[in-house]
Amino acid sequence: MTNKERSHRGGQRVLERRALRILQNETVPLYLFTLAAEEVDLVADVARISRDEAGKLIGYQRPEKKQHVRQIQAYLDSGNVLFPNGLIIALPDDLKFKSSRGPGTSDGLATAGTLEIAIPDDPAAPRPGWIVDGQQRSLALARAANRRFPIPVSGFAASSLELQRDQFLRVNNVHPLPANLVTELLPEIFTAPSPRLSARRLPSALVDMLNQDPASPFHNLIKRASSEPDPSRQRVVTDNSLVEALKESLDSPSGALFPYRNIAAGTTDTEGIRKLLTTYWTAVRDTFPEAWGRPPTESRLMHGAGIRAMSRLLERVMVHVDLRSKDPVAAAQRELARIAPLCRWTEGTWQDLNLPWNDLQNLSRHINALSNYLVRAYMDAQGTTR
Repeated sequence: MTNKERSHRGGQRVLERRALRILQNETVPLYLFTLAAEEVDLVADVARISRDEAGKLIGYQRPEKKQHVRQIQAYLDSGNVLFPNGLIIALPDDLKFKSSRGPGTSDGLATAGTLEIAIPDDPAAPRPGWIVDGQQRSLALARAANRRFPIPVSGFAASSLELQRDQFLRVNNVHPLPANLVTELLPEIFTAPSPRLSARRLPSALVDMLNQDPASPFHNLIKRASSEPDPSRQRVVTDNSLVEALKESLDSPSGALFPYRNIAAGTTDTEGIRKLLTTYWTAVRDTFPEAWGRPPTESRLMHGAGIRAMSRLLERVMVHVDLRSKDPVAAAQRELARIAPLCRWTEGTWQDLNLPWNDLQNLSRHINALSNYLVRAYMDAQGTTR
């Protein structure tokens, strides 16, 4: 195969590569071709997951794993290299593919031809493509000693960030992606790669709402994959704990959030859920101000065990709170006052559990034991006052 590069007007040049076009569906063509190691960085960027100033999620890739990249680079520089692990790249919709002339250019499954990718002359300009799978490999290739080392590439035409994220999750669904990265991306894609992940889309979107809404007591307290280190913001709550708690309430017919879903119509009253969650957790914050907003090492209320247990208590408390009343937060506080004297979030030993406050772990047995204790104590207190 002959690889060529020709000049192109408008501050761009065109990279030409022999390629195979495969039509797995009619709307998103797939191309198989080769790039030299030094060309990967010219064709595709890595879309790091983060959020813009308005809080909108951008990108989808996890941070660089430096040790992993060094190991790949060492192998690439070792001499006798076989590197079949290719890259998957999302390419712009306006790329051109010219079928080869003559008979035998297609075998019914793939068509041979030439792929043209326009790349900018300016090194600082955005690249036309995005790495969907193989970001660690792409970083190693960019630093490899053999600049012309050939690397196989699968490219698909998709400028839509939603489609890129969808493919990223599907490609990595069998690999151990960080749970919080997968969870945060789910609300941003069209369809989840599996029923298990689909069930986490709505809870993850609600966690986004709790983290970004200035009226939420969780505002800027939740650690997400896109969260950047910021000394002025102490993010102390793991998103997975909240996602699991919300999923539990949404899925159970007895859950406080279940009635807000119209399963037949496929709709959800997210504003109603927002008000319920904000009301309850604001009351929790105001009932335990000394424990709120501190790292889990200093407060088990912010710990996974505390979040899950208090979420289960929500199911009992919010039945007795009228969200249409003048001050529903105060009403929720009055309910929480029934169990407040028994809580040991920052010091002491939990009565009946016989556990020091900082021995509580994010384990099923501890979560269940604490949940049952708080619910029993709440119901007992109700029995003595009503």
